[in-house]
Amino acid sequence: IICEAEVTKGAISVRLLNSRGGQAEYRKSYFSFAVEGNLTRDTDMLFVGDSANSCRAMLEPAPVIDTVLQQLELAKEQARVPTKSLPAIFTPHGVASALVMPLMAAFNGKTVLEGASPLGHRLGETVFDTKLQLYDDPVIPLRPSSRPCDDEGVPSQRTPLIESGCVASFLYDLQTAALAGTRSTGNGSRGHGGLPSPSPSAFVIAPGSTSFDDMVGDIREGLVIEQLMGAEQGNILGGDFSGNVLLGYKVENGKIVGRVKNAMVSGNVYQALKDITALGSESRWVGSFLQTPHIYCPAISVASKG
Repeated sequence: IICEAEVTKGAISVRLLNSRGGQAEYRKSYFSFAVEGNLTRDTDMLFVGDSANSCRAMLEPAPVIDTVLQQLELAKEQARVPTKSLPAIFTPHGVASALVMPLMAAFNGKTVLEGASPLGHRLGETVFDTKLQLYDDPVIPLRPSSRPCDDEGVPSQRTPLIESGCVASFLYDLQTAALAGTRSTGNGSRGHGGLPSPSPSAFVIAPGSTSFDDMVGDIREGLVIEQLMGAEQGNILGGDFSGNVLLGYKVENGKIVGRVKNAMVSGNVYQALKDITALGSESRWVGSFLQTPHIYCPAISVASKG
């Protein structure tokens, strides 16, 4: 086992000016701590990693280190999975790699105006499990993704997107909001070479009441999905995901028995989040754009390659 760590710090200064005399200015510092571990056995190589970031100095690296060491320990044994539908627990990293990109596209006001979002005509309807709550929140204190205003100078706000399974809102910049007959949600984002467009700031999925250990203990045969490879290459606007299990574990009789290799999972975000068995009682950040608990789904399609 080989491990390495990296500590980063930086500062950002932003000043916005427009032709009508409007201006906004803010500064922030950020700090990050990352650990990567490598487990090598003959020709089998596994890389795992974890990180944390904040707008204040982090003095306690232990949670990040413990997560990497736990992943390496669980990966020492290997296990096979059958080709069939199995219950699956998406860890926060698993949620990020499989479930979030279709939601980001669907709640984008530009996608809604173009008629490409499957949620565009379902505002106010219950599309997801009633346990699910999703917000875009760029005003959480001391987060790298937080900011007092967007790139058009519109004040930032917490925008509910899913409330008790119901589609509550979409994300707009000034242009898309005007075309939709509504107000900007403060999600205008731009680089140096293009016009502003809507973009999420920080997706926050509210936690539930079930511990990770209780989720695992509830499964007779299933998967813990930590990382998928290639999931974003499917029909994102349709909500489909399909990818190789880059890091995942098999669960048998309520216990994790080993790392899964040569397996693929597939599904649809809207179907998976329509029927959620449980949401984890603890949330954690994945990078700076997503805070989520574990999500336990009753049935995900699994295909074994060997």
